[in-house]
Amino acid sequence: MELKDLEARMHDFVAAKGWYDEASPKVQSPRNLAASLTIEAAEVLEHFQWREDVHDRAALAGELADVALYLLQLASVTGIDLEQAILDKLALNQTREWPEP
Repeated sequence: MELKDLEARMHDFVAAKGWYDEASPKVQSPRNLAASLTIEAAEVLEHFQWREDVHDRAALAGELADVALYLLQLASVTGIDLEQAILDKLALNQTREWPEP
C-alpha cells in the first residue's frame, strides 16, 4: 500500500468519527495533532522502560501505528508531502558528516 493510500484511509476514519467537524471535542488542529503524536511516541518509549527488549510486540506495533497515523495526519493537515520530506531529508543526510563517538 502506498503512503497516500494510508493517508486517505486515515482521513476517512477521522472524518467518519466526526473529528474534522468544527464542533468536534477532538479538534484536529496541527497543535493538537503534534501533542497527540508526542503522547503516542512516549507510549512507545513506555515499552522499553526498565528493559532493553520488546516484551509485548503486538502492543508495541499498535503504538507505532498510532505514531505513524498522527504523523501522516499532521503532515497532511499542514500541507506537507511527507514522502517528499522524507526523501529530501535522506538526501540531505547523505551529505552530512557525522561525528565519531
